[in-house]
Amino acid sequence: MREFDLSNARWTKSSYSNGEGGDCLEVAHEVPGVIPVRDSKVTGGPVVVIGSAAWTEFVRSVVQSRGAGV
Repeated sequence: MREFDLSNARWTKSSYSNGEGGDCLEVAHEVPGVIPVRDSKVTGGPVVVIGSAAWTEFVRSVVQSRGAGV
């Protein structure tokens, strides 16, 4: 299993986050080839590392489904 140094990662919270403890994600930037994802409420918890191509397809699918009213 490949290790990633995320100690200096710049995390960005989902634009759907709010101050009321909603279910939110954060993603880290500038990690070559992958997108680290974590729960914004458990910043010291586990991180899921997703390949860049899979992340791009995931985001594309979400955007398409929102346009379809899903």
